[in-house]
Amino acid sequence: MTVSQEALDELALSQAEYEAIVERLGREPNSLELGLFGSLWSEHCGYKHSKPLLGMFDAHNDRLLVATGSENAGVVDIGDGWAVVMKVESHNHPSAIEPYEGAATGVGGIVRDIFAMGARPIALLNSLRFGPLSESRNKYLFEGVVSGISGYGNCIGVPDVGGEVYFSPSYSGNPLVNAMCVGLLKIGDLRRATAGEPGNLLMLVGADTGRDGIHGASGLASRTFEDERELRPTVQVGNPFLEKVLIEACLEVAQSDAVVGIQDLGAAGLASASVECAGNANAGFRIDVSDAPRREAGMEPYEVMLSESQERMLIVVKPGRETEVRQIFDKWDLRSDVIGEVTADGLATILDDGQARGRVPVRLLTDPPLYQGDSSVKPLTGPELDVSSVPLPNYSPSECLSKLLGSQNIASRNWIYRQYDHQVQTNTVIVPGGDAALLRVKGTDKGLAVSTDGNGRYCYLDPFVGGMIAVAEACRNVSCTGALPIALTDCLNFGNPERPEIYAQLEKAIEGMAEASRRFDAPVISGNVSLYNESRGEAIYPTPVVGALGITENVHSHATVGFKREGDLIVLIGRDSLESDGSDLGGSEYLELIHGRVAGRPSIDLDLEVAVQRVCRELVTSGIVNSAHDCSDGGLAVALAESVIAGGLGAEITAPVSGRWDAALFGEGQSRIVVSLSADRLSELRAVCEGEQVPYLVLGTVSGADLVFGDLLSVRVSQLAEVHRNGLVDALD
Repeated sequence: MTVSQEALDELALSQAEYEAIVERLGREPNSLELGLFGSLWSEHCGYKHSKPLLGMFDAHNDRLLVATGSENAGVVDIGDGWAVVMKVESHNHPSAIEPYEGAATGVGGIVRDIFAMGARPIALLNSLRFGPLSESRNKYLFEGVVSGISGYGNCIGVPDVGGEVYFSPSYSGNPLVNAMCVGLLKIGDLRRATAGEPGNLLMLVGADTGRDGIHGASGLASRTFEDERELRPTVQVGNPFLEKVLIEACLEVAQSDAVVGIQDLGAAGLASASVECAGNANAGFRIDVSDAPRREAGMEPYEVMLSESQERMLIVVKPGRETEVRQIFDKWDLRSDVIGEVTADGLATILDDGQARGRVPVRLLTDPPLYQGDSSVKPLTGPELDVSSVPLPNYSPSECLSKLLGSQNIASRNWIYRQYDHQVQTNTVIVPGGDAALLRVKGTDKGLAVSTDGNGRYCYLDPFVGGMIAVAEACRNVSCTGALPIALTDCLNFGNPERPEIYAQLEKAIEGMAEASRRFDAPVISGNVSLYNESRGEAIYPTPVVGALGITENVHSHATVGFKREGDLIVLIGRDSLESDGSDLGGSEYLELIHGRVAGRPSIDLDLEVAVQRVCRELVTSGIVNSAHDCSDGGLAVALAESVIAGGLGAEITAPVSGRWDAALFGEGQSRIVVSLSADRLSELRAVCEGEQVPYLVLGTVSGADLVFGDLLSVRVSQLAEVHRNGLVDALD
């Protein structure tokens, strides 16, 4: 068979890869077989450029119940027979083409990864990136994505409890839509994606198969794109009401010992699901596509195998027990059809009405070529910063604070999360809007804290340090609630890895994340790599998104952002002065918003960071502090403003500022947490900090109705709240 370059491009296969396929097979593949290779060897399924790097993540931990990357999601033991299943995945390119359906099906797909393992989905989070809302296209994408997330998530009864959204010209042509799901199960109920023994039956459950999503894994997620119109047919269309029924039916069927394995049909559809299950069992399979229910007439085996139609699951059933499994799905009004069986020959055999249409060794499909970049190449980075070249602003400190609070990257996200049902299932203890969400584990005193974080600007300036900070901030947000970070999931959003300087970004960011993960003893247990995030030759900022899971043994002992009581002391953990030479202006929101510059080198001391978080958790769980909030975007002044806004109380800051006032107020130095506490408990805070050798500084007191920062600024809390509340809304008008 002669294969054109155009056909290879559609499958994201190179000529060299095609020649490798021919060599390994000992013959030329037919079109169906080539489609299988294109999908299973795609970047999305095969991790051709990232797999050699992902080994840097040290996933050895007593809490882990499955090996990282071996299943649909990661699983971590939280004690008392309970386990948490979690994962974050991208749906970037589909959302750039059809924002509502792209985001909606991103939610549906990540939820299926969770309940495929026998876990009930209990929380959704998201991490979003767009170009500035001043451009109509970005506004359209933003509103469509938020609507898609709420439209799907609200229907399936899983609360959306947290997330983040940032805006930068870097993402104008290529938005990022990362969806995270957390599930809960009893350890004995854990299910695997395996085909099991030869003779087991393959049952296709859920929606009928259509032509939507064909080449989604290979043609969409594994290459850059310039014209979204030509790729619109690759975007799937979801049905959340069907997914809700599918959740309940699959959780019920997972209790049956007639079921050997469960796998969702995500990227590459039936091809990927069947091959992965067979590969995990070192087995083969035989599927007759004529037995698969279809939405459209005349579908070819190629289309049936590669369709990414949503709300479908592959259930592996013990022979002779298909009737009892079908009865469960019948009860939920879901169609279920036996379409094949597991074989001992190690071959992926595709039939159509009994006639063989393709036959390929499973081990070839699951063994794509791997590409290692040149480690000597320096990553693409932004410019360094000469602080002396940054003048003090023409604005007053009060004006700078107001501009930052109303900016697209810091303004309240209430417009977004008010569209999400974050109280369904009645587990949500800390609602969206704080550092992290907190969920109760019913029937226990345990609490689960979850957060998503990432800063592409930091990683653009220094991928290694930016990777460390992404992990540190995700863990810091969890620690601010009082929970101990125990596990991470990540989504690595980068440009074209075939460009050496982009590959170097990916390598350095993973290296930094891995180092921070080890220091926190919080392993990366699952994740997703999304590469080729470029448009018109320009790559996005390298954007590793980290989802952190924390656990507290007493969900009632937690902290939130807002100041609680008049007269409380305000203390900064992690510093003992407000002296700044301006170095922490690098990469800050202030520097870009006020001075129009993205420059500098972020920095972090992981020893200090780990100790600061340990102190914070001790202060919260022992009830010493009444609030806790980390300093991140916008620096100390923004953290204080958010604390007074959330609490509805003012603050008088009396600690002296030396050096540059703009850096002291708005610099984004890491490892800092603002807490408030009764004056009579200051000695306890001092003892905890000194025990961990962590510096601290009494900033002032909670008082009045204004935020007063020495002689630098004095603003009514109500005025700050209005600016913060309306910033995003005004940008959308």
